[in-house]
Amino acid sequence: MAVPRISKEDLKQRLDSGSAPVIVDARLKYPYEHSTVKLPGALRYLPDGPAPSLPRDREIVVYDSDPNELASSHVAAELIRQGYRAAALKGGIVEWLTANLPTESKEAPKQAPPEPGALKG
Repeated sequence: MAVPRISKEDLKQRLDSGSAPVIVDARLKYPYEHSTVKLPGALRYLPDGPAPSLPRDREIVVYDSDPNELASSHVAAELIRQGYRAAALKGGIVEWLTANLPTESKEAPKQAPPEPGALKG
């Protein structure tokens, strides 16, 4: 199934307008957990978990951390099959961040301190 794509510029313009789409974060576990940012208002989508509650009357834009939109296009295709109007963000969060577009902070896991003596070579 061909999944529509939306550019970062188009998404930014829609977010600034009165009819902002619902943003879905479909990053894989590691990239998501080791990031401290997400797109504004993004809902988390877990491939093996329950899908977030999404409105049927608004467009949905899905993003991931893959420049080829592999995860986001898979999720968007599934949403389209379920009757939603969905698109994948071209270039994912990487292109969004490169363009210095707005983000929200999110928690990233805290790294445990090294064991005493573990850093000695």
